[in-house]
Amino acid sequence: MKRLLPSLRARKRYLAFELISEEPASRNDIVREVISSASSLLGDVTTSDCDIKVLGFEGGIGILQCSHARVKETRASLAALTRINGKRATLHVLGASGTVKGATEKFLQDYRLFEPEIQE
Repeated sequence: MKRLLPSLRARKRYLAFELISEEPASRNDIVREVISSASSLLGDVTTSDCDIKVLGFEGGIGILQCSHARVKETRASLAALTRINGKRATLHVLGASGTVKGATEKFLQDYRLFEPEIQE
């Protein structure tokens, strides 16, 4: 199967974030709560348009992928997240970038051991 030309591919943005919570959370907990928060705030259709994916999360920091046209909505849904597994928590967005490498170098420079999982 042929690959899409770069001009036809969906454009993405990568949000670097940190978890501030009472207790540590797993990647699966983060994924579940981010999608739930986005769905309750934006609705199912807009959440689908945001195309949110958590690429990596460890040690309280992570990288999230979203559509370039829906960065504001994605950030709003992350700000609306207040609980993870019933414990008080919030996700603080450190910044947005056009590449995973850029997001890691700019915003996660203090976290050198972080390696996001890239899925295609």
